[in-house]
Order: sequence, then structure tokens, then C-alpha cells
Amino acid sequence: MASSLKQDPHKLREAKEKHLETAIGRAVREFRKGRNMTVADLAKATGLSVGMLSKIENGVTSSSLTTLQVLSAALSVPITAFFRRFEESREAVHVKAGEALEIEREGTRAGHQYNLLGHIGGNNSGVVVEPYLISLNEESDVFPTFQHEGIELLYMLEGEVLYRHGDETFHLKPGDSLFFDADAPHGPEELIQLPARYLSVISYPQGNG
Repeated sequence: MASSLKQDPHKLREAKEKHLETAIGRAVREFRKGRNMTVADLAKATGLSVGMLSKIENGVTSSSLTTLQVLSAALSVPITAFFRRFEESREAVHVKAGEALEIEREGTRAGHQYNLLGHIGGNNSGVVVEPYLISLNEESDVFPTFQHEGIELLYMLEGEVLYRHGDETFHLKPGDSLFFDADAPHGPEELIQLPARYLSVISYPQGNG
């Protein structure tokens, strides 16, 4: 029986989240909370009503320049700080076939070819994701004891391998996937059919890794 997901991958963001009002509201809320102020505290410091501040923070009303000046003074931030979220860029990385960057990843074993399919550094998610295309051939050695921080997803494209994770082994064939905590020892234990290729997507918190 299929279980329901908490997050709908097809759901579009509400239009209001793209609006300047929403960006300003979120910034006001973040600065207020960063100063351990309640809405009532900010209302007292600005002379604005609690109801008006609530509307501003929820992005349901437009703030006048005078209101923004009052808020910036009360929160000790420049007015421009309220617009940063609205102006932030969102990156996308397009890697064409055959142009993935071959890298020497820390802990890489002989004959394990890693092609990095894209990288986005600092971002609002707080998570770094590294997608690799890993290729194994007759010269590749086995190494079932890789360990690193984060969560990893494997998706088998070609060939067959016996892949170990902790105390378990999994016979991976094209179309199979394996999703696991990468802190446990893991890696290919037996190369059954070569050449073998699989996607490896590793995610971990920003600032780590």
C-alpha cells in the first residue's frame, strides 16, 4: 500500500511568495526573532499596532517607506536588508553530455571514476547536494568501507554490483536504487557485471563535508 508524502513535489509555491511584500515580511520576522523580540515588543518600539505588524510579517500588506524606516530603526538594520531575500538569485547548473567534471574525490579508490554533475554552494536550503556519475570497469577495485557524513542515494544505470551498507549487502541491477545513511561503512563489495555505472547523490549540511 502506497504511503502519502508530507511534501507534494508537484505543488507550486503560492504566488504571494514571489512578491516583494512576502520577502519584506519574512525579513522583518527574522530580524525581530533574531533580537528576541515579540510582536508586542516591536509594536511598542515602532508605534505600529500588533495587527499591522502581523499583516506585514505575513506579507498581506504593502509597507510604506515611512513604515520601513521605522522598522529599520527599531531593528537596527538598514532598509535595504528587508529586500535581500527578494533579490536573491536561484542557481541552476546545466551539464551537457560528456562535459561532467572528472574529479578525485577524497577516498576515491583505484578505477572508480567520479564525474561531478553539478554543484551549488551556499543556498537558502542549508543543504549541499553533490551528484556524481560513478563508473567502474575491469580495473576497478572493490571497497565496501567508504564512510562520510550525510545521506546518499544510488541509482543503478548499467551493470551489476553487490553493494554493502553496514551489515547488509544489496544486489543492484539497472533501475535499482539504494538510499542510506552514509556514516555507515558502504561501497561495492563485488563487481558482478562490468562495466557498471550508477548515479550517487550525496547531501549534507552546509559548512560540513
